[in-house]
Amino acid sequence: KQGIVFCLYHSITDWHHPQAQSIFYPDYNIGQKDQTKSNPEFPKYFKNYLKPQVGELLSNYGDIGVIWFDGEWIADYTTEMGKEMYDYILDLQPNTIVNNRVDKGRNGMAGFNVEGNFVGDFGTPEKEVPATGIDEDWEACFTMNGSWGYKPSDLNWKSDTLLIQSLVDIVSKGGNFLLNIGPDGLGNVPEESVVRLNTMGEWMKENEEAIYGAKASPFEKPEWGVYTSKGNVVYAHVFDWPEDGKLPLNEKVKVKSATLLASSGSNIEWVEGALQLPVQPTNKFVSVVKIVLDQEQPL
Repeated sequence: KQGIVFCLYHSITDWHHPQAQSIFYPDYNIGQKDQTKSNPEFPKYFKNYLKPQVGELLSNYGDIGVIWFDGEWIADYTTEMGKEMYDYILDLQPNTIVNNRVDKGRNGMAGFNVEGNFVGDFGTPEKEVPATGIDEDWEACFTMNGSWGYKPSDLNWKSDTLLIQSLVDIVSKGGNFLLNIGPDGLGNVPEESVVRLNTMGEWMKENEEAIYGAKASPFEKPEWGVYTSKGNVVYAHVFDWPEDGKLPLNEKVKVKSATLLASSGSNIEWVEGALQLPVQPTNKFVSVVKIVLDQEQPL
């Protein structure tokens, strides 16, 4: 109804399968840390269970947009298996996008591949944002508190400000934001998640122009926030509102006109090498200024 493409998360090992459980079950955390653990039955599990299960999902449920694998770091899963799985997926559904965790090239939590011949369509940094833009497709995966699954004792919820600023920061570096929700055993989304998602949604209603279809900015990150861009337009996402109202821009930004997105397009003057902003920010999380560049400066 909402036009959302159906995608799948898939663990590479099954915690309860007899040919995989000696790696994880019941000692998941031990297996996660000890890469020397080995199960001679794992190749059979891969051939007779994992691949057919993925094949069933790709054959019986229509078009699958993304398969997001996880757990590739276990000792028994090999790069040869990863490449075989990747080719198998594309044989069944050539348009399906597969993350880099289908193979063994991921460089730890940073999520991008080390040098070498590894398959996967995009990088997956986890709970962190790269310091700069990356010359490949990527998305940062975040939790809303500290846990991936439902954990009622985990009250370490991220603030609305942090989540919105993380979204903007990621887009400004050319990435996608994958935000995890941990529903309970009945499928209910925790109220804390609902509140934060609603707040993010309200911010997006005012500022979606600066996010949807936007890309990384060619300009260096300023001290007060970040830039996103679209055509000959740059969006200044202001995290720290200047006390004197003057917003200095990168010297390479040639301003034709500037307006505030959330104030019905209120015009902003260019004064002495800076934009003259109102005294108060237009949004308590992130305020956005739309800057139309001189036509001689296309992006």
